[in-house]
Amino acid sequence: MSRREPREPMPGRYPVTFGEVELLADLDRPAGWVISKDGVPQSYVDLDDPTYLDFEYVQLMAIVIDLLAEGPVDAVHVGGCACTLPRYVAATRPGSRQIVVEPDGDLVQLVRDQLRLKSVPRLKVRVLDGRAATAALPDASADLFVLDAFSGATMPLDLATREYMDDVARVLRPGGTLLVNVADGKGLAFARRLLATVGGVFPHTALLAEPGVLRGRRFGNLIVTASPAELPTAGLTRRSAGGLTQARCLYGEALTNFVAGAPPLRDGDPVVTPVPPPGVFG
Repeated sequence: MSRREPREPMPGRYPVTFGEVELLADLDRPAGWVISKDGVPQSYVDLDDPTYLDFEYVQLMAIVIDLLAEGPVDAVHVGGCACTLPRYVAATRPGSRQIVVEPDGDLVQLVRDQLRLKSVPRLKVRVLDGRAATAALPDASADLFVLDAFSGATMPLDLATREYMDDVARVLRPGGTLLVNVADGKGLAFARRLLATVGGVFPHTALLAEPGVLRGRRFGNLIVTASPAELPTAGLTRRSAGGLTQARCLYGEALTNFVAGAPPLRDGDPVVTPVPPPGVFG
C-alpha cells in the first residue's frame, strides 16, 4: 500500500473553539503559512523547513534553546497554535520528547489537518488550559518549559502569577530552563511585574528584547528566560546582538534596575493588561 501524501493546506477562514482564525499563505515562501486571529498573527511555519523562523521573537527564543546542553530535551510548550517551536526543537534536537498544551481543540485539529502536525516526531498535544495541564505534570520532568500563550495580543493573567510560576518551577529539572514570551508597550509595566514574579521564583533570570521595545518606544515582544541554574548570559548577549533581530540581553544589576522594584503578580491581583495600539500589526 502506498503512503498517502499529506493534504496541501487551503488558505481561508476557519471556525475554532474560541472564535475564528485565518490561514494565510506566504507569497515569498511556497511552504510558509501564517495563522492569524482577529488580525493578530499567531504562528508562522514553513512546512518544508522547520528551522526557518519568521517571527523575530521566535528567533530570540530559539537562541536560548540553541544554548541549552547538547542533545535531545524533554520539553513542555504551553500555547501551541501551529507549533513553530516544537517543530524547531524536533528538527534541531532529534529524539526530543515534547508536550504541547493548547486549550482550543478545534485549532489543534485544524493544524493537524492542514499543517502536517502529525509529522512532528515524539510530540503529544493535550487540549487543556495551561494551569490544569501544568498541575498534572510530574515533578522534575522537563528540561525546557516554554510559555507562549496569548489571548489575542495579551498574555493570560493566570499564567503570569507567582502561584503558577511556583508550579512551573516544580515541573522543571534542577538544570531546566523557562522561556516566556510577553508583549508590552509604553512603560513596560506588565513586563516589569512579570520579571519580578519570575525573579522571585528562579535565582537566575535574563531578558531579551529589541532596543526599541526595551525602551518602551513601541509595542512588541520581550523574551524572559530563567532557571534554577546559571544561564549562559555571555552566549545570550553575543548571539542576540549578532542575530537578525539585533536584540539586547539584560541580566544581573541591569535587569534589577529595569525591574525597578515592580511588585510581583499574584492570583487575584487587579492588573491592567497591555493592549497594542491600533495598527501595530498592520
